[in-house]
Amino acid sequence: MTQKTILNAAHRALGARMVDFGGWDMPLNYGSQIEEHHQVRRDAGMFDVSHMTVVDLRGSGTRQFLRQLVANSVDKLKLPGKALYTCMLTPEGGIVDDLIVYFMADDWFRLVVNAATREKDLAWIQAQAAGFDVEVTERPELAMIAVQGPKAREKTASVLGEADAHVVGKLGRFAAATLDDTPFGTLFVARTGYTGEDGFEIVVDESHAVALWDALRDAGVAPAGLGARDTLRLEAGLALYGQDMDETVSPFEAALGWTVALDEGRAFNGRTLLEAHSTAAPRQMIGLVMDDKGVLRHGQTVTTANGTGEILSGTFSPTIGKAIAFARVPAGEPGEVSVDIRGRQVPVRVVKFPFVRNGRPADGI
Repeated sequence: MTQKTILNAAHRALGARMVDFGGWDMPLNYGSQIEEHHQVRRDAGMFDVSHMTVVDLRGSGTRQFLRQLVANSVDKLKLPGKALYTCMLTPEGGIVDDLIVYFMADDWFRLVVNAATREKDLAWIQAQAAGFDVEVTERPELAMIAVQGPKAREKTASVLGEADAHVVGKLGRFAAATLDDTPFGTLFVARTGYTGEDGFEIVVDESHAVALWDALRDAGVAPAGLGARDTLRLEAGLALYGQDMDETVSPFEAALGWTVALDEGRAFNGRTLLEAHSTAAPRQMIGLVMDDKGVLRHGQTVTTANGTGEILSGTFSPTIGKAIAFARVPAGEPGEVSVDIRGRQVPVRVVKFPFVRNGRPADGI
């Protein structure tokens, strides 16, 4: 049965084109996907991300549990509100899911995991928590709205009271704050996102979600759908679980080696493989730009000097005006690279990602 977020009626009232996304009825766009993309890059847009799964971990053993569960080190989180991007791994080193960990208090951490992997993730976390003093609680009563773009900060602040606006105005990147007694109840506001732009992910009780959505619209924040979210995140060099990584891929093969902390004395799932991949992973994820006309799409064969691989995420970049993609290929200097498009070998350029910085094509693109 398809699930609906609390904002479903609001999307339909705006004429959104709805699609099934991981079992959720979600807006693909509200009209022009390209315009929604540019709105986020140039001004401010917002996304309903209430389908994401919020999980609270509480108990005296929570930090120790997370030291085993994830590949990054939660010991980096020393102040309440600080956040960490990381991966949960299988014992063999494959990625169960990528997620954000928030340090709330010494005995309370918050996880935000992907919607499409909800059941798998919850089962995995519960199983891994056995033997630790940890209570695992899903928070389905919470909705989430992501406000993204160069004007996201000022427009978000404009719907809050003066004191709360001051707090979000000073909030550092990858940090969060709990705001009590706002016009929308208690808000958990994190300066994180999935677009490469500045902005916030706001967790709000479902009872206040529609009012917050409407207030943000009135402040000039335009709704945007899954289509724009996908082109924005790829331009920003951000991977998508299930397309760019899964349980057959290690973080080092997904360009996520920077999220792995091989700190001494910490035994976490998959560590043995990751120690080997840290110096010699057999595959790598690279960025591609195609100067010819056309679109790079998932599954197309990529030929390099070291063998073949495939396109993972691919799209037409509205900001750059060309096709861009992630590809997984054999390790080593790729040399000249081409992509098989309907039987024709089309040359592509290997580039560093992100493809877009500060709303403009990155250097070398």
